[in-house]
Amino acid sequence: MSTPKYKRIVLKLSGEALSGEKGSGIDPTFIKSIAQQIKDIHDLGIEIAIVVGGGNLWRGKIGSEVGMDRANADYMGMLATVMNSLALQDSLENFDVQTRVQTSIEMRQVAEPYIRRKAMRHLEKKRVVIFAGGTGNPYFSTDTTAALRAAEIEADVILMAKNNVDGVYSADPKTNQEAVKFSELSYLDILNKGLAVMDSTATSLCMDNDISLIVFSIMEKGNIKRVLLGEDIGTVIRRKYS
Repeated sequence: MSTPKYKRIVLKLSGEALSGEKGSGIDPTFIKSIAQQIKDIHDLGIEIAIVVGGGNLWRGKIGSEVGMDRANADYMGMLATVMNSLALQDSLENFDVQTRVQTSIEMRQVAEPYIRRKAMRHLEKKRVVIFAGGTGNPYFSTDTTAALRAAEIEADVILMAKNNVDGVYSADPKTNQEAVKFSELSYLDILNKGLAVMDSTATSLCMDNDISLIVFSIMEKGNIKRVLLGEDIGTVIRRKYS
């Protein structure tokens, strides 16, 4: 068996990744497939933290666009991430993978509050930790949550799993046939070119803390493991070119 390139990772899943091809809601079959992929890398001894979005259930931006208070709309989005996290936890534990959900907004009846040292202890014990509730503050995305938590737990890399694209392109490949896929980028490239990888706050946080990011497709089974074993798929983003 090949040796994984990383010891501790943050896996960033969009909410849409849990909806499979439906585009909204939670697809039990697809979430089971994701849980199986996570189990496969867990069996390699990798310490796994996960950040899940909530866009399959609610988007704060949409709420604010129709006249809702932005903070309230964002808090609703944070609750959506908790629902997704609990669904993923249930699926993982059906595969006998010990999992803990930690929320940035306290709701002790369903999950632990986020405590950095406790999260790191769970990881050391090879429990999967799912960070829910975003940062706990409105106006921040779950991309920023992934970057923040990766810095806090000293993760080696962020894996950004997408369900609609297999890397970073110069333009939207769905609407522009001339779009070029990048194999490697720097964070300054992301900011200067205005590439839609993650928001600027998350990008700057990763760059300042020298956290590598790999963007790849979750739709092909086994891709998470392939990335961790060093296969050349997706797009690698670093502070500087290697």
